[in-house]
Amino acid sequence: MKLTDPAIVSLATAKSLLLDPWGLSEDDMARAIGEIFTHKVDYADLYFQYTRSEGWSLEEGIVKTGSFSITQGVGVRAVAGEKTAFAYSDSLSSDALLSSARAVRSIARQGAGKTKVQTGDDQRHGQSLYAPVDPLATMTAPEKVGLLERIEKMARARDPHVAQVMASLGMEYDVIMVAGSDGRLAADVRPLVRLSLTVVVERNGRRETGHAGGGGRTGLGYFSDETLTQYVEQAVHEAMINLDARAAPAGEMTVVLAAGWPGILLHEAVGHGLEGDFNRKGSSVFTGRIGQRVASKGVTVVDDGTIEGRRGSLNVDDEGNPTQRNVLIEDGILRGYMQDTLNSRLMKTAATGNGRRESFAHLPMPRMTNTFMLSGSTPPEEIIASVKKGIYAANFGGGQVDITSGKFVFSTSEAYMIENGRITYPVKGATLIGSGPEAMNRVSMIGDNMKLDSGVGTCGKEGQSVPVGVGMPTIKMEGLTVGGTA
Repeated sequence: MKLTDPAIVSLATAKSLLLDPWGLSEDDMARAIGEIFTHKVDYADLYFQYTRSEGWSLEEGIVKTGSFSITQGVGVRAVAGEKTAFAYSDSLSSDALLSSARAVRSIARQGAGKTKVQTGDDQRHGQSLYAPVDPLATMTAPEKVGLLERIEKMARARDPHVAQVMASLGMEYDVIMVAGSDGRLAADVRPLVRLSLTVVVERNGRRETGHAGGGGRTGLGYFSDETLTQYVEQAVHEAMINLDARAAPAGEMTVVLAAGWPGILLHEAVGHGLEGDFNRKGSSVFTGRIGQRVASKGVTVVDDGTIEGRRGSLNVDDEGNPTQRNVLIEDGILRGYMQDTLNSRLMKTAATGNGRRESFAHLPMPRMTNTFMLSGSTPPEEIIASVKKGIYAANFGGGQVDITSGKFVFSTSEAYMIENGRITYPVKGATLIGSGPEAMNRVSMIGDNMKLDSGVGTCGKEGQSVPVGVGMPTIKMEGLTVGGTA
C-alpha cells in the first residue's frame, strides 16, 4: 500500500483499536465485502469507528456533571441504483461483520456482482490537517476542572454585575476506518475539543445572558489564558450590552452582518441548499441552476474541509474520500454542489469529500465542512458609514431554514441600530426574515475582513449532528425584513 506518513500513522492506529483486539484483519473485511457481492450491488463499504469522549460542566463554582463514554462498532452499507441497505453492529467480531454483510445484500437481486474486494491497494495521498493526539490525555481530571474554575473566576472578576457563570468542557478522540468495494482503505484519527461559557448579568432587577466559546481539532492546551480572556470578554460584553438594549424596530431595512459567526446565516440559508442530495431529488431552490447567477456580483462561497485544525475539517470524509476546497458560488454564479459518493454517482459528477455521518450507526450523506464567504475589498467602517438607517447584527442566536423554499428566520443575540452612518444604541429581539437566494442577491457591499467562527458550530440534518465551521466578512444587505418588538 503506497501511503504517505500521515495515512500510515492513522491506519496503524485504526487497526490497533478496531481490528487487532477482535482478531480481525484486512482479509476479514474483504470477505465481508465479497459476501455482499454474491448479489448484484453497485457499491459496498464498511465503516469502523472507535470514539472515546469526556465532558465536564461547572456552575456556581461547583462541578455539576462529569461524563465519560466509549463507543465502537461497524456500519455496513450496500448500494444498488438509488437504493441503499444499511446494517450496523457494536460488536466487531468476524461473525457480526459477516451477519451485517448478509443482511444488506438483500437489497439486490440474485446473481453475483463484480467487485474489487482487495483492500490493500489504495494509493491516495494522506492529509495531515491536525495532529493525531488524544485530547482526553492532554490534561488530568483535576486540571480539566481547574480550567473551568479558572474561566469562572475570570468572568466574575471581569464585571461586578456578573451574577452567574456556567462553563462546560468537551473532548473527543475519534478513530475511523473505511474499506470500500472499489479497493479503497482509509483511516483518520480525529481529536476535537470545545469549551462553552455562559454568563448571566444583573442590574436593577434586569437580567441578561451572554455566550462565548470555541475549540478545534487539537488538545486541551489550546485553551490558553489569552483564549479564555477572549471568551470572557465576549460573553460579558454581549450580556452587558443587552442590559441597555432597546426594543428592536420592525420592517424592511438595510442590514449589516458582522464578520465571523454570523456566517451561520450563510450556512443555513444557502449551504444546505447546495448539498447534493437535495439537488438530485429536486427539492432545493438551487436545483438545475449551475452556471446561473444566484447571488450578487462579488459573492464567492466556499466549502473547505482542508483548513488546519478547524472544527469542520477532516483528513478524509466518512467515505474515505480526501476533503477538498470546493467553490460553490463564484462571483455570484453557481459552480457546483457538495457531493458524497452515492449522489455524485447518480448525478454523474465527482465526489467532493463531503460524505459525512454522525457515527457508525448512521448512513453518510452530503454535509458541509467549513463554509464561508470570501472577503471583498471594502473596509467595514465604510460599510457602516454608507447606511442611513438599519440594523447591525453583531452576533446570532438560533435560526431555521426551509430547504425547498430557501426561507429563513434568524434571531440576533447582539445587535445595534445604525443611524446616519454610525452605530448608535443596542437593540434586543431583532429577527432577520427572508429567502436565502433573495438575500444573497441583495448583498451590496462586502468587507475585506473575512473571519471564521471560534469553533463552536454543530450542524443538524435528518437527525444527525456533525461539527462544522462557518465564516464571512462584514456584508451589507439591502431591503431585508426585520422582525422586532418595538
